Amino acid sequence: MTISQNARDRIEAVAQDALGLFERVAATAGARLDGHRGVDEVVLANPSSLTSNDAMRHLHRTSEETRRDLLKLREEPAIARVVVLDEDGEKRTYYISRGTPVGSSHNGALLASYRAPVGRLAALPVGCETTVWLPGGEEVVEVVERTRLRPRRTDSDWDSVGTVFEADGDGPFTVDSLRKLLGLDGEAGLDLVGQLLAEEAEASNLREGIRRALITKMGLRDQPILDRYQDEIFRLPLGSRLLILGPPGTGKTTTLIRRLGQKLDRTSLDEAEAGAVEVAERPGGIQHAQSWLMFTPTELLKQYVKEAFAREDIPASDHRIRTWAEYRREVARNTLSVLRTTNGGGPFVFRESASHLSPGTLEDQINWFSDFDSWQATAFWDERRATARALVENADKGAAALGRKLSAALEGVGRGSGSATLAELVAAGGEIQSFVGGLKAGTDKAIRASLNLQVNRDRTFVDRLADVLDTLSGEGEEADEEIDEEEDAPQPKAGRGAAMAAYGQAIRALARAQVQKRAVGKASRNGRILEWLGDCVPTELELLDMGESLVVQGLARRFANPVQKYLGGIPARYRRYRRLRQSEGRWYKADGFNPGDLDPLEADVIILSVLSSAEALARERRIVRDIEAPAYEALRALGTLYKNQILVDEVADFSPVQLACMAGLSVPGIDSFFACGDFNQRVTAWGSRSVEQVRWACPGIDVKAITVAYRQSRQLNDFARRIVATSGDGGATLPEHVDNEGVMPVLGRNLPDHPSVAAWLARRIAEIEVSVRQLPSVAVLVNGEGEVHQMAECLNEALADMNIRAVACPNGQVIGQDNDVRVFDVQHIKGLEFEAVFFVGVDTLAADHPQLFDKYLYVGATRAATYLGLTTGGTDLPQGLASLASLLGERWDVAS
Repeated sequence: MTISQNARDRIEAVAQDALGLFERVAATAGARLDGHRGVDEVVLANPSSLTSNDAMRHLHRTSEETRRDLLKLREEPAIARVVVLDEDGEKRTYYISRGTPVGSSHNGALLASYRAPVGRLAALPVGCETTVWLPGGEEVVEVVERTRLRPRRTDSDWDSVGTVFEADGDGPFTVDSLRKLLGLDGEAGLDLVGQLLAEEAEASNLREGIRRALITKMGLRDQPILDRYQDEIFRLPLGSRLLILGPPGTGKTTTLIRRLGQKLDRTSLDEAEAGAVEVAERPGGIQHAQSWLMFTPTELLKQYVKEAFAREDIPASDHRIRTWAEYRREVARNTLSVLRTTNGGGPFVFRESASHLSPGTLEDQINWFSDFDSWQATAFWDERRATARALVENADKGAAALGRKLSAALEGVGRGSGSATLAELVAAGGEIQSFVGGLKAGTDKAIRASLNLQVNRDRTFVDRLADVLDTLSGEGEEADEEIDEEEDAPQPKAGRGAAMAAYGQAIRALARAQVQKRAVGKASRNGRILEWLGDCVPTELELLDMGESLVVQGLARRFANPVQKYLGGIPARYRRYRRLRQSEGRWYKADGFNPGDLDPLEADVIILSVLSSAEALARERRIVRDIEAPAYEALRALGTLYKNQILVDEVADFSPVQLACMAGLSVPGIDSFFACGDFNQRVTAWGSRSVEQVRWACPGIDVKAITVAYRQSRQLNDFARRIVATSGDGGATLPEHVDNEGVMPVLGRNLPDHPSVAAWLARRIAEIEVSVRQLPSVAVLVNGEGEVHQMAECLNEALADMNIRAVACPNGQVIGQDNDVRVFDVQHIKGLEFEAVFFVGVDTLAADHPQLFDKYLYVGATRAATYLGLTTGGTDLPQGLASLASLLGERWDVAS
């Protein structure tokens, strides 16, 4: 279609203005950067600025933000030029940049950051009205012209490549190079042949519509400006709880990353948000810029999004982008004491590949968790009630009085929150400690007297006992259960001190056993020590008196440090719960696993129980008021896990319990949780299956759908829509004014081994390279890690004559160069995109994973932007693919 001279003139005027702005903004930013003083220089120049840690942190933060903005502007001066019409009929021009601009105007045009409210103009199509916030107040404007810019510096000159211009009545038009459009790259004195070639180049440089970019490398494509729907989500308040759902290629992850960047920019926060952030930072809290955490399902996707974060100048270390598998193990071992460590820790050994659950439990994880969480809370409070009754019934008047007071406090559990009752028990802690301290002083004195008697009889007694302890160093320390209630200070590990402490522990165990009419276990550490002691113990009457006191102390101690006992006791209560439910034939397999082992999904349930209990405590007013008290140390320790922003990519691959754990990591009072995904792409048996499950995991979450997909051609979009048609999903829609035409997917049948598959792949790859005149990004997906290296070796041989290399990427690692053909196990490629994807052995996949075949097929097919190839080992298509045979060709027509 012929482009009018008026349109050409308008585009050329924009080109001249934009290139002039690039030069000025980049030069100004460079000069400012050269003169930018770091924090140390500022402090040396003005020592009085070093008045507090807060002031110093603020200075560091401001200096670093300024430096990053200047770097960004120097490399990319602007990403959009927007002309608006105000209510008075006056036109106003804005240049929008990723960084905070230097200055406020250029040749009458206003400069603004995309993260600022006015930056929304860059996302709105021509003809759209919106309200902008200006220093003088709100104003309604209409977008009448928009130019999306992609600045590039060539030698010492600025250009914009792939520029898209649209105006009221014109466009959109794509300009490959603004410099070529203005004739700045032309050669003077061209002959007639040269002029003909120049005219052809000019026609190709400026064309109507928008062309999809060729994907030449792995990575999330850079999308400087979001569309109007993505942008609306991007600007929602910090405290939003949001789930973005949409087909592949709709920019969900890009929106998530861009939103994080905006919310880390303090200038984009309103007064209430900034106040909540300051509260979370003090005292000793993590600075807002580091207080975020993003979860991805695979290591490959983790590395993939890190590159996208780098483009947004968001520092993203491995501590902030995590897979749930690695984070779960770390927290369960080091923070929550669920897993055993060399220094003790929790009761379990983690088995990554184990599965202790019955088949139906995976589909009913919410009820499984609810059953455990309710059971463990009931068990805790029932134990406390029984203990209080035992104190009431004790002959000691002091114990009975304490028991009556505790019984009254426990009545609150039935009337309301267990958190409030725990706060009451904490308040009674001083009285409990005083009562226990008085009794303990008496028993300690009696034990000391007994030990003195033995030493008087034999001065070598303690040294000989120390020698015996050395022979018991490898023995388990499973004394009677109430030893855990002693809560003595840390005991010496060797020498005479250790021997004296061991004597005391053994005598206490013997005294309690006498009163309770039972024996100390002979195989236990205390049992072995008592066997050596023989008659070197107090008299039976002394032991009975001592035992009665120790029993009362043990009962009272169960109310000491109640918050730690509730939260820290959840793992042990889970072990009891599992044993009970296993005997009932509920939730668990009947046998086949060690009682001390824990599988991954079980760890999730325990973690969620701890986090949800801690959250309830953190919202109790009395606890918030007294949070610095020693009694709440366990709660403060959990508070170190909280982050101002929690983000989740590929939400469907995480279980509802896992998602609830992640939501529970958000700072109470900010409650920021941002997730995105597509239920059609769930490739884990335990993953979330519906919006309802996500809403259970994160109550109050808002759900937004985005459907415009920017990745795939029309043919591949149609193919993907047909795959998910049975789920009732409408699939993706394609963007307007974009050249969405491509080629149909192709199928290679009866390719039973790697050499035959490799030969077929090599022919198709050659067709692609001829068609696009270069080798774009290509991925080959196989069924299992065992095939990755085998396929890469065969494909390398088949591609040798074309000087193309195939690279194995085991365990989803990104290996090789951008012009290599990469081979992956299909399970690792969630969220990635390539220009061409080949899915090897779809019939084998259908046989191996019948429950998830349609999900894998959909995920694999939607990784490709233009070229998709499938192979089968036999001649028949699997049932899930047979209905799509009419959409599949045999080869790509190179001539087209």
